[in-house]
Order: sequence, then structure tokens, then C-alpha cells
Amino acid sequence: MSEVILKSDAIHTFIGQHHILQGVSFEAKADAVTVLIGRNGAGKSSTLKTIMGLLPASKGKIVYKGEEIQDKKPYAIARMGIGFVPEHMGIFTDLTVEENMQVAMLKEDNETAERLDGTLEMFADLKKFWKAKAGTLSGGQKQMLAIARAIVNDTSLLLIDEPTKGLAPIIINALIEAINQIKKHSVVILVEQNFYMASSVGDDFYILDDGKVVQNGLMQELVQNEEMQSKYLGISKAAD
Repeated sequence: MSEVILKSDAIHTFIGQHHILQGVSFEAKADAVTVLIGRNGAGKSSTLKTIMGLLPASKGKIVYKGEEIQDKKPYAIARMGIGFVPEHMGIFTDLTVEENMQVAMLKEDNETAERLDGTLEMFADLKKFWKAKAGTLSGGQKQMLAIARAIVNDTSLLLIDEPTKGLAPIIINALIEAINQIKKHSVVILVEQNFYMASSVGDDFYILDDGKVVQNGLMQELVQNEEMQSKYLGISKAAD
């Protein structure tokens, strides 16, 4: 049985007066991609932000490698080996690709240099546009840069929020290939609306609806369950 790397235990989160997460519980296991899926406004992105400490958990526990992290600051969580790729990428558009990578590095040692080399092999376009300003990159290239910034460090757990939003199918396929490579050395928690992407990389799924987990299981079970897809994700057979 795979080791549980991160466990969310009945997490509640508020944004102002709005009760966004209402007891969200899930596990992310080693050697797996855990997908959080659901309609817009279900609480998926808020779950990732709560794990990273960007939104405070008012109740519940988040345990990473046996240590509670729900009260830690985002920078402390990042230094524990958790990387975060936000929905809007979080890159510096006025800096070059090279400068973006340098800013992201927590250390400048041989191990980081090796990870950088491997990352540039995975995302060849970043090497090609190394001296270009990030703002001049295409949408897909910006997403690659956002992911590259997160994995250049010693990242044990990678949180990725909606990486395919607005991207062409050919770029989505490139991201699928990249995430399947990343999962070999990092646990991935992916928030994704694109069911093709989610089902192509996901091992385990949790469906969120109105701030609660309403279904979970193996991704293959969800792929085969058209009724569940229709009920919680709005996917009809004709949309396939």
C-alpha cells in the first residue's frame, strides 16, 4: 500500500463571511497523481491555497509527511518541499525566463543545477527562449515556465491549479506527458476542469461540490461511470 504523503482532515476555510471549504478530507499518496475535480466554485482552488497557507484553515488538520502544516506560513510550507503552480501561473512577465528560474530557486547548488538541466530537457521551449521576457511567451510556454519554477527545487509534493485553462489540445498533450514524467519523483495534486487531462494523468480522484468531497475513488472508476460524470461534472456522453 502506497505511503500517504499529505492528508487533509476535515478542513474548513472561510473567505470573509463565505464558508468555502466545509470539512474537506482527502489523501495524496506516493507515486500517484491525485485529481481534485468538480464544477466551478466547488472549492478546488481554495483547497490548494489552504494547503499552501495562502488561505487560513479555520478548523481541521493538514498533515504533510507526518507533520501538521495548517498553521504554517506559505514560505515555510514551500521550504518543506511543497511546490505550487497557481491558476494564473504566478510568473514575472517583465523578467526573462532565466531570471524567473533564478528567482524561484531556494538554493543554487549542484542538485538544483541538475534539476534545472532535467527541467529544460522536459520543456525544450524554455531553453530556446531562455533570454526572452516571460511576457512574450505563448500561453503554453508560460504554463511550462510556471511548472518549471516549481520543480527546480527539491519538490516532494507539487500542487497544480488548472494548468490547461485556455490552452490548445497539442499543448495539453505536452503537459500530460510532462506531468507523467514529474509523477516519477514528486507526488502531484492536480486541480483540473478538463476531464481528458484529468483522466490521462490521474490515479485517484476526489469530486468536490459546494465545498465538500462528495465522491472519491480510482480515476479509472470515474472514467467508466458516465452517471457520476454527468451528475457532478456536467459531462454528457455526447460531449465525449
